Amino acid sequence: MRRLWLIFSQAVTISVAALFVVMTLKPDWLGGRPAPAIVALHEAAAPAGVTIGTTTGTHVVGATETASYAEAARKALPSVVHIYTSKEARASHPLANDPVFRYFFGDRFGGPQRQSGLGSGVIVSADGYILTNNHVVENMDEIEVATNDGRRFTARVAGLDPETDLAVLQVKTDGSLPAVTFAPTESLRVGDVVLAIGNPFGVGQTVTHGIVSALGRSQLGINTFENFIQTDAAINPGNSGGALTDSAGNLVGINTAIYSRSGGSLGIGFAIPVSIARSVMEQIIQTGAVTRGWIGVEAQEITPELAESFKLPASEGALIAGVMRGSPADRAGIRPGDVLVAVGGKAVKDPRGMLELIASLKPGATVPFKFRRETKEVDLPVAIGKRPPMQRNDQE
Repeated sequence: MRRLWLIFSQAVTISVAALFVVMTLKPDWLGGRPAPAIVALHEAAAPAGVTIGTTTGTHVVGATETASYAEAARKALPSVVHIYTSKEARASHPLANDPVFRYFFGDRFGGPQRQSGLGSGVIVSADGYILTNNHVVENMDEIEVATNDGRRFTARVAGLDPETDLAVLQVKTDGSLPAVTFAPTESLRVGDVVLAIGNPFGVGQTVTHGIVSALGRSQLGINTFENFIQTDAAINPGNSGGALTDSAGNLVGINTAIYSRSGGSLGIGFAIPVSIARSVMEQIIQTGAVTRGWIGVEAQEITPELAESFKLPASEGALIAGVMRGSPADRAGIRPGDVLVAVGGKAVKDPRGMLELIASLKPGATVPFKFRRETKEVDLPVAIGKRPPMQRNDQE
């Protein structure tokens, strides 16, 4: 009996082993489907324009996969330039004024020296206008622009706008520069693919890609007027003033700043939207400067505590904390303690919104302002003044 049991056990073992080998190596012998291929790290990319869909209940969620952004890069790369700057700066040394130190070393540590910088820019017209950041070219003595095809030009500053950190350069050319294509205003959405093009660390023209992480970022303390595109496309020093484009190669923003603890990209970069950049650019090209409205008030946000203290029905609006003497606001009768709720019929949600609404008004125009004063509403016509250069962020 024991011998029969051993023979049975061996037969079963051999049968199971044979079945395992056949299922692994020749599954079709058993009438089954071929074993699925193992995909390393990621799914195989679908050809351009092919829609991949997955079903969730009765809904189909689809996403168009793009195999390459080469065409977008090919379209945008010629419009992005390298900007090389320099200025004369007097070197300082803690012992530069010491007579003994000067006797041995002379003025070599206190004489003038050249400081250089680099950045990027975007050609916006074939006749030589280039858009970049104010911080790239401000206070520079010499500015040189190098195009993607190797041409070099000496540039002049056509105009600066420190409050948005934008600048326009102009170079003399025969009208043959490749101008960028602007994307439609307000066409960008969170999640859209974007390309950042520039000259990071001076290594040469580089393209990185990512998505739009957020829109309308403000209160970062970078500029007076902030409405940034946030992206995780790698932006590094030298990218400033370069192009942020959509997946078709159209300009959607001007790369400006990064959040970083090391000086390199941490996946949080900021770009000025094309709507703001285009408005500033057009004003500078036409008049050489940017003109904004101003009334001369200082405002603060209405916190729940302030709303309770002033017996306000809501926390929306801008609390007028101060009025500049002799300003348009002073002449119109605006008082500290008033709450601005509307400008020209447009609601004011907070001091930032107030700043942008008033800045968009044309100096010289008279515009109706609506306030809450104690328990009643007050309408006042205000003659808009011209905004002085570089007002504080909370003063309008």
